[in-house]
Amino acid sequence: MSTLLVIAKAPVAGRVKTRLTPRFTPEQAAGLARAALQDTLAAVLATDARRRVLVLDGPPGPWLPEGIEVVPQCAGALDVRLAAAFSLSGGPTLLIGMDTPQVTPELLAQGLDFTGTGTGTGAWFGPADDGGFWALGLARPDPALLLGVPMSVPHTGREQRLRLTASGRAVRDLPALCDVDTPADAARVAAAAPGTRFAALHGELCAVAR
Repeated sequence: MSTLLVIAKAPVAGRVKTRLTPRFTPEQAAGLARAALQDTLAAVLATDARRRVLVLDGPPGPWLPEGIEVVPQCAGALDVRLAAAFSLSGGPTLLIGMDTPQVTPELLAQGLDFTGTGTGTGAWFGPADDGGFWALGLARPDPALLLGVPMSVPHTGREQRLRLTASGRAVRDLPALCDVDTPADAARVAAAAPGTRFAALHGELCAVAR
């Protein structure tokens, strides 16, 4: 009865990965975002889950594989949108973003394993290197756990994890991952996951720029 949620923006030039410019053009940045999203969705499809849902800001495109349910994001700040995403599920749920193309089905399966945590009290937390978080898993989703958490600041992850522990949940940590936000992040992630679409495209773009 588990659910995997991916919250993402449609990979449209000028709307995604704007911090990758001017190292990359807006079109190239959108291409990298598309590759990262494709890698992420491939990992999601390879993970055992009852529902696989893409909570999308923007229109789906030919990059969307079969087997992924698409739900539009609601309006509002990021904490509101994350909370609304969790409201889509009533059972064990893991939410991730589109910024970690290095994610694997094994990591996702770990974040959906709530055995031994007590009924409804388990949580998984995946910290990101920039102080945020790349994954949040809840045995029993509660959107209120995200509302009011300051987003996109260096202490976002700390505040979100504190919110989980303060609720009495048993929190276990997933490995820290690097989000792709800057050109340096992109190079680091491409080097760490050479078999991904993201790494292949990053290599092509860097080769052309030389």
